[in-house]
Amino acid sequence: MRYPALLAFADILPDIDRFDTIIDARSEGEFALDHLPGAINCPVLNDEERVRVGTLYKQVGSFEAKKLGAVLVARNIARHLETQFADKGRDWKPLVYCWRGGNRSGSLAHILAKIGWPAIQLDGGYKAYRAHVSAALEAPPDLQWRVVCGTTGSGKSRLLETLDGIGAQVLDLERLAAHRGSVLGHLPHEPQPSQKRFETLIWDLLRHFDASRPVFVESESKKVGNLRVPDAVMERMRAAPCIALTLSRPNRVRLLMEDYEHFARDPCALNTQLDHLVQLHGRARIDAWHALANSGAMPELVDQLLVEHYDPAYLRSIDRNFAQVGQASVLELDDIGPQDFLQAARTLHEG
Repeated sequence: MRYPALLAFADILPDIDRFDTIIDARSEGEFALDHLPGAINCPVLNDEERVRVGTLYKQVGSFEAKKLGAVLVARNIARHLETQFADKGRDWKPLVYCWRGGNRSGSLAHILAKIGWPAIQLDGGYKAYRAHVSAALEAPPDLQWRVVCGTTGSGKSRLLETLDGIGAQVLDLERLAAHRGSVLGHLPHEPQPSQKRFETLIWDLLRHFDASRPVFVESESKKVGNLRVPDAVMERMRAAPCIALTLSRPNRVRLLMEDYEHFARDPCALNTQLDHLVQLHGRARIDAWHALANSGAMPELVDQLLVEHYDPAYLRSIDRNFAQVGQASVLELDDIGPQDFLQAARTLHEG
């Protein structure tokens, strides 16, 4: 094969995990929105430089813009060679891509190949990759889904985390979305990824799952915070067998107090989120919950939220959205310690 070789994503995919390095040559802003799994960002034009070149193109012309772009690209590639790639040996196998597989990745791949590395350039770039992901999520693989159901605070997320820790196959949508999936689910200091990034994370997990083994997932709604679960994945989940996780209400309150400790430290932030429930519960009820939060009566507030908001909402939606919940196998937790979740996880994983 002559290098740099220009290959389509369909040709690269079977061997994509064998590349030593996947290089995203786009700007840092483009990379942050989404990128190929495992890619590192080595911009040949950063965000500011892209603006400079684009402005020059519009205001002066393509020749002057290309001349400036060449200077910036050459400078940036030289820096990457002196830093990121300085320790790479003769047999290093990089895959390079940019937005559409054009000048940015082409320039970098050309120089890498001239040095002697077997560089591959992704034909069509990120745009071609993104088209593949979108199509794959419209027809996800036929997997043995097992849906963990249960009221808020019953420990579904902790059970999935424990299952993952003992080697089970888990699609933890809340972890991927950086959100706990309710009006209070925003995680402090951890913004949600973009929708495209969320879908990349889902696709990358699905493609590695073994279809002969079960895949555990939580009974999510269509949206996790601001992110939407792909429709076809949602349909497969909703048609799957269910596991009903049960935990006493006092223990559910304890678990939620642990998981939402940040709200106990910042009742103003909690009250801001509770205001989103005014249309459902009325101003008087929300004001009463505000008073509990402000006085530090968090266990009482959590208990009321379970009884008056979360449990009724769960019961209204679960039967309607998950076809096999009526035949769910019951898994009861006695307490919320690590050993309780480990025992429950082993029961599912080994059963």
